[in-house]
Amino acid sequence: MGRFAVAVLAMCGMGASFMQTLVVPIQAQLPDLLDAPRDHTAWVITVTLVVAAVVNPVAGRLGDMYGKRRVLLTLLAVQVVGSVICALSTGLGWLIVGRGLQGAALGTIALGIAILRDHLSKDRLPGAIALVSATLGVGGAIGLPISAVISEHADWHVLFWAAAALGVITFVLITLAVPSTRVATAAKFDTLGAVGLAIGLTAVLLAVSQAQPWGVLSVRTLACAVGGLAVLLVWGWYQLHRDQPMVDLRVAARRPVLMTNLASIASGFALFAGQVAFPQLLELPRSSGVGLELSLLAASFILMPAGLVMMAMSPVSGRLIKLFGPRLVLAVGCGIVALGYVVALAVPITVASIAVVNLLMGLGIGVSYASIPTLIMRSVPSSETAAANGLNSLMRMLGTSTAAAVVGALLAGMSRSVGGDELPTAGAFHVAFVIGAVVALVGTALALLVPRASEREPVASADGQPVLDERPEPRPALRRPATTA
Repeated sequence: MGRFAVAVLAMCGMGASFMQTLVVPIQAQLPDLLDAPRDHTAWVITVTLVVAAVVNPVAGRLGDMYGKRRVLLTLLAVQVVGSVICALSTGLGWLIVGRGLQGAALGTIALGIAILRDHLSKDRLPGAIALVSATLGVGGAIGLPISAVISEHADWHVLFWAAAALGVITFVLITLAVPSTRVATAAKFDTLGAVGLAIGLTAVLLAVSQAQPWGVLSVRTLACAVGGLAVLLVWGWYQLHRDQPMVDLRVAARRPVLMTNLASIASGFALFAGQVAFPQLLELPRSSGVGLELSLLAASFILMPAGLVMMAMSPVSGRLIKLFGPRLVLAVGCGIVALGYVVALAVPITVASIAVVNLLMGLGIGVSYASIPTLIMRSVPSSETAAANGLNSLMRMLGTSTAAAVVGALLAGMSRSVGGDELPTAGAFHVAFVIGAVVALVGTALALLVPRASEREPVASADGQPVLDERPEPRPALRRPATTA
């Protein structure tokens, strides 16, 4: 696999993460544009999150079974269809359907990372993984100002035509540049396991994402939370009794994988806590006592450099991983994020200070996200690479969605009336920064609990048999021709 193919996979990841911020510039206008209540239009954001969370582990398993490139292309095609539906929609119903289909694109990042393991040599793999992993933040950071510019100068439907065009271009480039991968797992797809996982995750994510509009202790929130957890417990029991489970929980429960996944939740939370707080600080009116009263477009350009830093750090992160190992690099990355929150607490809130703190946090997240897939792939059989990366992506998404709910509820709860509007107080942002710092430090501790390479036990497959030769090493660049797409 050449450099161009790696760049194409990175472009695919950026396009996928762009789907998350695509409608942020028009979110406040959606009730008027669609003639619908605000709590209904919130589903335009929520449905993308829910679908992405469900698709990640399922797409990973399908990629391991039927070919990662084939499933990746299928997800891109679904994204294009969803974008076209959104572009043609005039009402809320079809827009929600289209946004749900767009959420499928988030599954392409884990598949792209798994493809890298199949084709790259040991020396090239860390840098390439760091580049594709960075797109989780880069796409959103760059996509937000692009979306803001389009929404200010064109009809809002143009946003979705642009997303469709991006999906088509990426589909063609992957078809031409990215080689096929061989089928690594000859197994029967666990349909019941996939359905159970989808139901449980959907219910839990609805409880988390809708806690603020529904009320934390409302019947709907509690029913979704309790019901979803109950379904996931039954699902877990079922998976442990399957010969060919949807998710190999025995591998997922091994200390290296478990600690990495828990650190991923912490990293996702620490990243998104700032992404919720900083835009509000920049955009709130000065009459609030804390806001800087910038437009959405101006705020987007202030925050965008953090995404560029994540991408610029990818080759450096790859070298650091080779020198010091992904475990230590993950711990340092989380520590840098914690430092960013400490600086935010210590200095006055200005445009310059927010820009510097956000850059510092972009640096930390970029380093952290670069090391996580390497830790996962060193701890699972190569036949489960895509599924394990998909599950790990889900863990990060749980972190980000929890951060959005917690910080959003905090800013709404610690507010005061200004000109008839309820606006967050300075104390609310300080508490949010303290929470972000604490969670980032927890991520550092969890990273240090990941066993060193010399302490790892042999990787075991679902049937409990050791798979010693499939753990740390990627496949060499030159290999037998692929037998299927």
